[in-house]
Amino acid sequence: SERYYPEICTTHTYQDRMNTLLAARRVGLTLCTGAIFGQGETEDDIIDVSLALRDLDPQSIPVNFLIAMDGTPFAGISYLKPYDCLRILCLMRFLNPKQEIRVSAGREAHIRSLQPLSLYPANSVFVSGYLTSDGQEYQETWQMIADMGFEIEEVPQVEAEECEPELSAVAG
Repeated sequence: SERYYPEICTTHTYQDRMNTLLAARRVGLTLCTGAIFGQGETEDDIIDVSLALRDLDPQSIPVNFLIAMDGTPFAGISYLKPYDCLRILCLMRFLNPKQEIRVSAGREAHIRSLQPLSLYPANSVFVSGYLTSDGQEYQETWQMIADMGFEIEEVPQVEAEECEPELSAVAG
């Protein structure tokens, strides 16, 4: 949330981040922006960031749950319970009914045995790894999806050549 942002990030402000997102939208980029939960935020912070994301109207919203790494200020901190994570996902879905809600980093560690329930409010899950840690292998994730009766939708791949003219137009 805007209130809690200075507790987490000191290199730039919340408004700097918002300005970056708005500038990206102005030049025609599609927004994919979300949040990391489990960093000491309050329930009001969770609601505030969820409302802010709704106001931004991004195409997709990755919902991450902190994976506390050794050597960081959050090392050893883990207070999110599976139920908390599911409530956050449901709030995101309720406030953002048209956006792609993506269950992202930390789902294995925080949602644990209730992971299959996260498929109901979400459109997709990240698999096999994140920026700083490993994740559940895709075979296990695919099995979980199948066990819940969902179908995996193939996403068409875009070749780099197809993107170059659009990117050069933005850069030029």
